[in-house]
Amino acid sequence: MKRYVFLILLVLSVLNIKAQDRQAIINVLETQRQAWNKGDLESFMKSYWKSDSLLFVGKSGPKYGWQTTLDNYRKGYPSKAAMGYLTFNILKVELLSANHAFVLGGWHLKRANDNPEGYFTLWLRKIKGEWKVVADHSS
Repeated sequence: MKRYVFLILLVLSVLNIKAQDRQAIINVLETQRQAWNKGDLESFMKSYWKSDSLLFVGKSGPKYGWQTTLDNYRKGYPSKAAMGYLTFNILKVELLSANHAFVLGGWHLKRANDNPEGYFTLWLRKIKGEWKVVADHSS
């Protein structure tokens, strides 16, 4: 009987940890969205792994590096008006392990002259206790 109680508590503990990690990932994305909407690319980039191995895949193909990604964002979105107002539609957050997660979502920008939108897939890794984007494929 003690064994079953222990197993039940263990399962509940694991489910609680997964729920906490899922919420932490959603919080990372919300913090990122808020930074974008303030026109603050440096704060937006805090959710990305600050490494030369960070992978970003966009319309021009794969690019590596945190600084390269920031530079590309600055080039593509040179002003707050160009950045517009960002919303996300998170479709899936899947914990692959204790330290790896996959996110699928949609993005939408509301700007004065257009409203571009697309989808993204993210690979996040827990690094030093924090969830960081290590690969981003946005279209």
